[in-house]
Amino acid sequence: MKLLIIFNPNAANGRSVKKLTAIKAKFESLGIKTTFIATTHAGHGTELVAGAELSAYDGLIAAGGDGTVFEVLNGLYQHPKPERIPLGLLPIGTGNAFARELALKEDALTDAIELIHRGHTREVDVGLVQSTDKRFYFVNIVSMGFAVDAGLVAQKMKFLGKAAYTLATLWKVLKLKTYPLELVIDGKSVTSDNVFVTFSNSRYTGTHFLISPEAEIDDGQLNVTILENLPRSRLLKLFPTIYDGRHIEYREVTTYKAAHIIIRSPQGMLLGPDGEFCGNSPAEITCLPRDLTIFS
Repeated sequence: MKLLIIFNPNAANGRSVKKLTAIKAKFESLGIKTTFIATTHAGHGTELVAGAELSAYDGLIAAGGDGTVFEVLNGLYQHPKPERIPLGLLPIGTGNAFARELALKEDALTDAIELIHRGHTREVDVGLVQSTDKRFYFVNIVSMGFAVDAGLVAQKMKFLGKAAYTLATLWKVLKLKTYPLELVIDGKSVTSDNVFVTFSNSRYTGTHFLISPEAEIDDGQLNVTILENLPRSRLLKLFPTIYDGRHIEYREVTTYKAAHIIIRSPQGMLLGPDGEFCGNSPAEITCLPRDLTIFS
């Protein structure tokens, strides 16, 4: 087995570098040939994969957090489908939401490497977004509104580790904003006075938020979660339930399953895919059923 590994030295606020020697040693002990390439700037993972000769490798590995997975995925999708090789994960970032969907724990890198070594693969869904200014793919989630605002704050607090997402969310509760949302979900028009909306392929977001407990990564559909306007006190009560998915039981939360979504308004709102910030509304989101092969 020969692998191309895109390694993010800035993942987990730079703590990922300390794990590099052990990661290389584990691959070597299993007889796996590896080519490690470190990213140096935002978007570099996409550039590296887009320019790689994938036919020389048996697998492509994203070593980092959700942002690294996002970049590597979008580089992979710049190749024609017949040229795309299986994607694997080494979860060494602050947020490892998609890795959690695959039952991969951040501190269990040996397990993640052995999973890749076994060579078992499966096909999972991928989301395609066409916004006013960007076209991109995602495997985990796209957010709008409050969730993006909190993510922008968390990005500045990553030195706090996993607590950054929780503290950022609580901070944004104090500055709660709403906006008029208009979606077309599989042809059905949906409007609300909205706090946030998420479009999920998998169940988790951030570090431990079970944002979409009913999502499945291979069912050919995305899960839409809408939080409508509510008092701050009510949001503070709801917030802890996001850790175990009970928030969907609140009357202010509505969920849908859909293969195709059109975001009509608000216009010019930033989108938050897979731990990154990319594109602005309006936008169109399409689920590509079982379009990606991953090590699992």
